[in-house]
Amino acid sequence: MKIAINGAGIAGAALAYLLSRQGHEVLLVEQAPALRTGGYVLNLWGVGYDAAERLGVLPRLLALQHPSDELRMVDAQGRTRGGYPSQALIDLARGRIISVARSDIAASLYGRLGDRVETVFGDSIASIDDDGTRVQVGFDRGPAREVDLVVGADGLHSRVRRTVFGPHAGFQRSMGCHVASFEVAGYRPRDERIYVAHTAPGRYVARFSVRDDRTLFFVLLRDEYLPGPTPTDEAGRRAALGAALSGMGWECPAILAALGRTDDLYFDSISQVRMDTWAKGRVVLVGDAAACPSLIAGTGAGFAMAEAAVLAGELQRHPGDLPAALSRYQDQLKAFVARKQTYAESLVGSFVPKTALGVRARDAATLLMRLPAFPKLLMGRYLRDDVVLPDYGL
Repeated sequence: MKIAINGAGIAGAALAYLLSRQGHEVLLVEQAPALRTGGYVLNLWGVGYDAAERLGVLPRLLALQHPSDELRMVDAQGRTRGGYPSQALIDLARGRIISVARSDIAASLYGRLGDRVETVFGDSIASIDDDGTRVQVGFDRGPAREVDLVVGADGLHSRVRRTVFGPHAGFQRSMGCHVASFEVAGYRPRDERIYVAHTAPGRYVARFSVRDDRTLFFVLLRDEYLPGPTPTDEAGRRAALGAALSGMGWECPAILAALGRTDDLYFDSISQVRMDTWAKGRVVLVGDAAACPSLIAGTGAGFAMAEAAVLAGELQRHPGDLPAALSRYQDQLKAFVARKQTYAESLVGSFVPKTALGVRARDAATLLMRLPAFPKLLMGRYLRDDVVLPDYGL
């Protein structure tokens, strides 16, 4: 088939790679002028780790990982109040867990495409006319194309989803928080292999040392700590972060000064995408466009690769029967994703407690992770994926 994929992130690059290996003619379109960089470091485990292995990028990701020895929770004066050794999570995941930058996952997948996939940067699908037999696709800049299948792999704010399924408000569920992340070089202090975090009521700030003397900063804010609606411009985002972090203590003044030295700030609402169906006619969604679990769930990158693998596998199993392939794709994963989304909703309070008492209780609970029985009790559900990827022989 001729297949157009909108979005060259993790889901789009993974799917393009698999479909091109099957002999499909793939067009990969990305709105950004180049592969996106920056973002945040995430943990990859369970079904996501399995999918990375099947996609052949696991060795590369292992080489690019950012290993840590400890999560350390500190108070406004920098005194340790909670945390646990990273080995507790590694043991729970039976060693099959890595910390890696989201952009490194996408770049590793994209690097496997070679010349088998036509890639267009700086453009996006703008219109979709599906007559049931073929799809006429229009773009912001390039000429229209006729394809057999359109895939929306364009993230939380998917343009394909909005065009075919309706406005974002019908599918996005706010988690009541916003996230920001950025990197700077030369920040001090620098604690190698230690993830250091400070929480105040409704606000969470962390730093983690990465390669080349760079430090990654990660911020979570409950919506009530924003001075107004979600800012849409760079100046507004910086001002919102400055207002939210003001007076938090710890290293926040230095972190805000570091913010002024970066030109790569990521800032967005934290939301889930919940849909009754991921496919309509000859259009299908993958990754966050279909079922964003939210950053709180920590499984979005893994879901993206798993969904790409299952979609490609079902298209291979049902040649010439697109409705059956798309139906089976959803059947394999939809209930699993829904369970993870529901669980993620229960985690918001532990990431950004609303009260000072809640912060103290959360920090104290993390200390229990140092005792033998508690990692499984407290985090076992979080690191358990009750689904096995079908073996499609991809």
